[in-house]
Amino acid sequence: MDPMTLIMFALIAVLIIFMIRNGRKRQQAAQEMQSNLRPGAEVMLASGIYGTVEEVDDEANRVTVRSGTSTIVVHRNAVNQIITPAETVDEPAEQVAPDDDPEFGERIAENGADAAAGETQTEEHAADENAADGDNPAEGDQGGTKA
Repeated sequence: MDPMTLIMFALIAVLIIFMIRNGRKRQQAAQEMQSNLRPGAEVMLASGIYGTVEEVDDEANRVTVRSGTSTIVVHRNAVNQIITPAETVDEPAEQVAPDDDPEFGERIAENGADAAAGETQTEEHAADENAADGDNPAEGDQGGTKA
């Protein structure tokens, strides 16, 4: 094959790849818009009519839209654009437990009675470590210099 034919085939292949890629992006955007279609959203239909979504019937693929004083039932694909999305109710975030991870080497109590004993052991262990390091909070601050 001559080089010109190879270049033409390469350009056609690149063109096809870009067409497929663009089509997938457009399809993903349409799917996202359809999933965000909820009652209360202000939409524009393909015919140019603006309205507010009142009801979405997923099984029949129908959307009930109120425009002014009239109500229109259209196919779900007739919604061309979501102008103002519906206000979603923010679910409260899960309560994150306080940082109660055990220290390195600390034993975890199995039940409530052992938990109180475990706290006492942990306090004693911390006091022992401070005494070994020479940091005894009961003695007070020495000021750092000796006179």
